[in-house]
Amino acid sequence: MHAKDILIDGFGRVREEVHAAVGGLGPDELAARPAPEANSIAWLVWHLTRIQDDHVADAFGLEQVWPADGWEKRFGLGLPRGSTGFGHTPAQVAKVRVDSPDLLTGYHDAVHAQTLGALRTLTAKDLERVVDENWDPPVTLGVRLVSVLSDDLQHVGQAAYARGLLGSTAS
Repeated sequence: MHAKDILIDGFGRVREEVHAAVGGLGPDELAARPAPEANSIAWLVWHLTRIQDDHVADAFGLEQVWPADGWEKRFGLGLPRGSTGFGHTPAQVAKVRVDSPDLLTGYHDAVHAQTLGALRTLTAKDLERVVDENWDPPVTLGVRLVSVLSDDLQHVGQAAYARGLLGSTAS
């Protein structure tokens, strides 16, 4: 098995968990926050998708799906252009509200498709290419992809946990 196949499998698992975390939820459930300064399910899924979109596009020299395919306008969040959620305040987290889980999964699926397209082109040598020299040691493509995958898995796990909390408060 090639490393790209492992990455493709990993990002596929993120996609499955994103759909499971938001499927069937309404706007209020997606926006619910376990505590005033906590992140909502909608924000967590939006953020993990924005980070994947931003980082994968940058690493492969692609345009981000967010502006290119009109997702920024469809979401209409009133956040700064190019915002990914990094460093968001509680007030900014509250702006990530959606009417349906379909908006979140639609955007995630579009980013997932671009990610898979990029991953399918990978060779083992590509994974050694430095994509960010702002770190010591510099970040390679392989390290960046694992970092994005790790971040995605953590946030989708948080979304699943928050969804579980919704169920426990409904009884």
